[in-house]
Amino acid sequence: MDLAFIPSPSTGVVHLGPIPLRGYAFCIIIGVFVGVWLGNKRWIQRGGRSGTVADIAVWAVPFGLVGGRLYHVITTYEPYFGKGGHPLNAFKVWEGGLGIWGAVVLGAVGAWIGCRRRGIPLPAYMDALAPGLALGQAIGRWGNWFNQELYGRATDLPWALKISDDPSIGRVGGTYHPTFLYESLWCIGVALLVIWADKRFKLGHGRAFALYVASYCAGRAWIEYMRVDEAHHILGLRLNVWTALIGLVLSIVYIVVSAKKVPGREEVVEPGAQDAAEDGADATKDGTGAERAEEKSRKEAKTPKAAGSGEETAAKGAAKLTKDAGSGSRSGKES
Repeated sequence: MDLAFIPSPSTGVVHLGPIPLRGYAFCIIIGVFVGVWLGNKRWIQRGGRSGTVADIAVWAVPFGLVGGRLYHVITTYEPYFGKGGHPLNAFKVWEGGLGIWGAVVLGAVGAWIGCRRRGIPLPAYMDALAPGLALGQAIGRWGNWFNQELYGRATDLPWALKISDDPSIGRVGGTYHPTFLYESLWCIGVALLVIWADKRFKLGHGRAFALYVASYCAGRAWIEYMRVDEAHHILGLRLNVWTALIGLVLSIVYIVVSAKKVPGREEVVEPGAQDAAEDGADATKDGTGAERAEEKSRKEAKTPKAAGSGEETAAKGAAKLTKDAGSGSRSGKES
């Protein structure tokens, strides 16, 4: 008897009239927004302009979605192009099925196009975006919870995931390891690790992004090993386990080699951003000076009587002196 477990949603779709609202899509969208938001903050801290990350994301996100879907369809082609498969289902992204490996690779191509158009170095952009990517993945993984997919082996642990029975797709009900939750928590840890390491060691030239890849792959390898969904195997290991191990090795090699060839961090990440910031600061100073002058004028305008009294006193003094001088002249003649 299961004393405790994590329940699964009864449905992953809520209909708002004729419009279907899918939990999977919402998780992906929210993950993208959070990733761009955090990336923008880090980009500004590095000396870039606000909004640049979002502008480049306009290129990166669509490329990433296409890449993620292509990786999934290629590595799990049976439901689409196998016996009894439906090729058109390959376009139904909202039903689940995005491979992070393809999303990162093709998303990087989109980011490269956007960076090239703005004259921005791609490694610096990826460094700023790295923790946001991990955090976005952490949120996006909850889409698998809505779809009741990508769970692990059967277990009776208190945090086991309750999966409902669905013979139409061959899903057997029971309690399983919530691998989606394991990966979500791992990605949060990856984001915190990259942020800490970047501040501590001043990572640059793509090394913060490489650290994200290495740490994510390290976790994905053991999480992938726990999963029970159908997958291709090579030498007894799931394909994604091998992909994670290869990504781990390549990213570590990049960190070591890059640190020797180009140590330190880029001083300029976005051409003209520093000049714009200085112009803005000067404009602020000028505005403050103008405000002070205007305030002084208002104060002077509030005391016209005082100024007028001074003028009247001076005029009376001058008239008295003139009168006295005139009187003195007349007295001299009469003598």
